[in-house]
Amino acid sequence: MNRIIPKIGAAIVTLTVFLFAVFLLTGFSGGQYFVCSFLPLGYIMMSAGFQHESDEDRRVSANIGLVFAAVYAVLVLLVYFSQLAFVSLESLNEQAERVLSFLPGSLMFGYDLLGYGMMSLSTFFIGLSMKPQKKPDKWLRYLMMIHGVFFLGCFFMPITGVFSTASASDSIGGNIALLFWCAYFIPIGILTYRHFGKEK
Repeated sequence: MNRIIPKIGAAIVTLTVFLFAVFLLTGFSGGQYFVCSFLPLGYIMMSAGFQHESDEDRRVSANIGLVFAAVYAVLVLLVYFSQLAFVSLESLNEQAERVLSFLPGSLMFGYDLLGYGMMSLSTFFIGLSMKPQKKPDKWLRYLMMIHGVFFLGCFFMPITGVFSTASASDSIGGNIALLFWCAYFIPIGILTYRHFGKEK
């Protein structure tokens, strides 16, 4: 079970990120919110697997990675659940819509970026906890640690107010950035699936 569960989690992560990219290209925002509600569940399953197999001398790093994974999950689940259960079903006044709707510069948008910043820190510390022996696991470690750099943008860009003046062209640029992130993260899911699929 200690390898099957994170393997399933890796499959969930890979599938949900792929579907998110598809829904992003087709403009189906409801589909994006729905699949992203399952992404953090799969990611926690993955993270717990890495934490379990970490060596004693790197357990602190793995524990930190797992804690940041939980923070990420709470933040983004609140964001996507609110979009699916309230924003899409209720008629909001202008003030509530400005706060709750998933638009650049809104509170929900900021929480979402903060959540993915926490995920970036999580991948960094999980990568730091790994002791890869084979080439695919080395690539996985590098990808996870480099992914930690995304924290800087996710945390500091909302603080600078860069999204408050977003235009249509900025929105297109944002979609391209999200597609780049999908292309980057899908290999992490695939390599993790392979990692936990191997015999110990």
